[in-house]
Amino acid sequence: MRNMVPPSDELWVCHLGHVPYSDGVAIQETVRARRQAGELPDTLLTLEHPPVYTRGRRAGAEDLPFPESVYRAKGIDVADADRGGKLTYHGPGQLVGYPVMGIDDVGRYLRTMEDSIIAALAEQGIEARSRHDEGIDYTGVWVQDRKIASIGVHVSRGITTHGFAVNVCNDLEPFSWVTACGLPDVQMTSIAQELGAARAPGLSCFRKEMAYRFCEAHGKRQRLVSAARLGIAPMPAICAAPTGAEPVKSFAPETLQAVGV
Repeated sequence: MRNMVPPSDELWVCHLGHVPYSDGVAIQETVRARRQAGELPDTLLTLEHPPVYTRGRRAGAEDLPFPESVYRAKGIDVADADRGGKLTYHGPGQLVGYPVMGIDDVGRYLRTMEDSIIAALAEQGIEARSRHDEGIDYTGVWVQDRKIASIGVHVSRGITTHGFAVNVCNDLEPFSWVTACGLPDVQMTSIAQELGAARAPGLSCFRKEMAYRFCEAHGKRQRLVSAARLGIAPMPAICAAPTGAEPVKSFAPETLQAVGV
């Protein structure tokens, strides 16, 4: 039998590298099941995805103005997601965070997540803000009127999946080929675009700052753990990672609420 993990003031953080989107979903399901069973404490998974558009529960057909085959010809997959929100883009150079943790107030959880991203960006010299008071479509983090981070979550039996995506040094052009976040006129930005490539931190550096600020915002102590410690077993690489990146790996592995954008 697995050892039961008692309630803890720790938040486990695990970096997974480059992970295909479907594998990222399977990993979250595995960790969520163990968290619901009391076998794991609250956990934050950090990773990057190969190029993919994900459609949240509020996404509409109009968010993809061209046939899916057009996007796939550009090397961008299209996937449905059970998170809240509409359509967004993930790709190399973007930091994705999937918290799997117990919550009792979705609104407070979203605001705390925004606050942690804002704090991490402030450490880079970027003044960012929340616009949640303007409506659900403005969930996320903004630099003036430019969106730098998207948020969308799913809650099952009190445990979260999905989470946030911060544009660090990723290609922003794919956002312009769709109606990103359900906002036709949205302008996306990134840390690299705001600071300039020479001043922008690498993704690895920002990932560490973001994990620290996320734990701090939730009043938790950070503990770095391996995928094996979470019960995630790596399988052979199934596709090549971007040059200089970690190899892509595949991983083996309700009442719900879904909010975000």
